[in-house]
Amino acid sequence: MAKIQHVCQVVSNEKFCPKFYRLCFAAEPIRRKVRPGQFVHIRAGEGLEPFLRRPFSVSRLPAGGHGAKKHVEILYEAVGPGTRILASKKKGDVLDVLGPLGTPFRMPPQGIKQVVMIAGGIGAAPFFMLSDALKGKGYNLILLYGGRSRGHVFNMREFKRQGCKVYTATDDGSVGVRGRVSVLFDKIKTAPAATFLYACGPRPMIASVQVFARRHNIGGQVSCEETMACGLGACLGCSVLTASGYKTVCCDGPVFDIDEVEIPLP
Repeated sequence: MAKIQHVCQVVSNEKFCPKFYRLCFAAEPIRRKVRPGQFVHIRAGEGLEPFLRRPFSVSRLPAGGHGAKKHVEILYEAVGPGTRILASKKKGDVLDVLGPLGTPFRMPPQGIKQVVMIAGGIGAAPFFMLSDALKGKGYNLILLYGGRSRGHVFNMREFKRQGCKVYTATDDGSVGVRGRVSVLFDKIKTAPAATFLYACGPRPMIASVQVFARRHNIGGQVSCEETMACGLGACLGCSVLTASGYKTVCCDGPVFDIDEVEIPLP
């Protein structure tokens, strides 16, 4: 059985925008195997609190010198005890990490010309790595990003460097247009045979993407966000209803075909 538990040293841990952090750690075994859409499960503290690990999408595999080819990056928001502990980590600190875990995104089917990534908040994390994989393959890349406010909107230059057209919406209208990310769906050319969607974000956002995809007969995949206890499919705590019964987000997912997960509109 392949080793999935690793002791990893923090390389950097900095604010990416007012609300989000970017943490980089050295983990060559994870970097060698991870694919876009997979995640790592990190033990934030040393004691019993917080008791559960925290799941984070692998956001990017940094390029460059100074050992960067051994590094892995994640994005996170410091909203609870576990992520607040993570925000306190300094260069040289040690992390207990399981990974890579979960089912990755699959690449767009043959004949696809337009690839649309739809993200809500920290759901943008896996799309850095995905856009890296799609760059230079002839796709018209689009990112639709929805955030709560200006504090949740980061500099989009990394996506723009990949050739992505970026459109932003915020709940309060402080950046981009006012409203949820669904107000940006009119940026998608509804050509079913040539369009593929990827989405990652909270349940209401995923549900709205599913409605749009079904209405226009567009294929794609979604990455679900759920609280995870074990991360290995054993405890069943992150189970979601799918077209073929209940499945675990940590093991069967987090990536599912867009019409597989059954998420009701709020």
